[in-house]
Amino acid sequence: MKSLLVSVIIPTFNRANMLAITLDSFIKQNYPKDCYEIIVVNNNSTDNTQDIIDEYENKYPGLITGLFESRQGVHYARNSAALVAQGDLLYYTDDDMIAYPDLISNLVKVFIDNRDVASASGKIIPKWEVEPPIWVKENLMNGWLSLNDLGDDTIITEEDIGVYSCHQMIRKNIFLDVGGFNPENTAGEWLGDGETGLNIKIKNLGYKFAYVGNSVIEHMIPPSRMTQNYLNNRLANQGNCDSYTYYRAETPSSHKLLLSSLIYLNKSSERWFYSLLRFYRKSKEFKIRCAEAYAHYYFSRFKYDLRLFVSKKWRALVLRQDWLNQSINQSNISQT
Repeated sequence: MKSLLVSVIIPTFNRANMLAITLDSFIKQNYPKDCYEIIVVNNNSTDNTQDIIDEYENKYPGLITGLFESRQGVHYARNSAALVAQGDLLYYTDDDMIAYPDLISNLVKVFIDNRDVASASGKIIPKWEVEPPIWVKENLMNGWLSLNDLGDDTIITEEDIGVYSCHQMIRKNIFLDVGGFNPENTAGEWLGDGETGLNIKIKNLGYKFAYVGNSVIEHMIPPSRMTQNYLNNRLANQGNCDSYTYYRAETPSSHKLLLSSLIYLNKSSERWFYSLLRFYRKSKEFKIRCAEAYAHYYFSRFKYDLRLFVSKKWRALVLRQDWLNQSINQSNISQT
């Protein structure tokens, strides 16, 4: 099989305890060592992450390269790495993942065999740090924990069927053409829709997506992601993301923005009221948990739409297309 040059890009922030595990799994890939590189981007970590990067860079020269990105936000790290990457294909993952040895080989094959595929992912399965509660196992084996298992086959589609940036390969030339990842969490300020927005831009150019069932990675899931608080934050972030995506697609009028923000405020209040049953009845049913989480989701959408209604600068920021060579002044975001 023909080998394409692959750049594995791993943004990292304060996960020194997990990073070495992730790096080891990519060092052990059965893909030819002269056909891939690993770029580890320290996104302003304050723990001993840089020591880990230095150790691996010295131990595996030519294979591992460290990069420092002081602007806080995973999209900065992803986009900055793409600008220095040597690969024909960019492979994105996170610092809490464990790759199976044939992950890269199996993903590359779908790009060789299908010229119209621009972005591909594969199977993402959990690696629990502790045994999860039943409600997590029964209800969160999906995108809420960035998991994806559509079976063992390869699926080629015109739709984004769960291509997450913790397990995503993309043709570099197309990544550059569409302007890279839209921003996500920027120093605690949730701006945009990340890989969702990237995949929308890819789809709009007429390219296809692939799910490769035999390209497998494990997602290390700590106890902190098996809580109501995690679910609330996950849905709140999704609310910001969805408002960003909606505005870019529809550019609604100020009147519609104000109306939608009030509708979301009302929906949030309804969900909060229903979620109180969990306390009065001591219920642990998942639908009650969801009510509380969706109260956060709708409240985030209320605040985001209201911000779009109020701020012309914020609207312009949301409509920006190319994020590869753009910087954001953090104080300007806070003021819009």
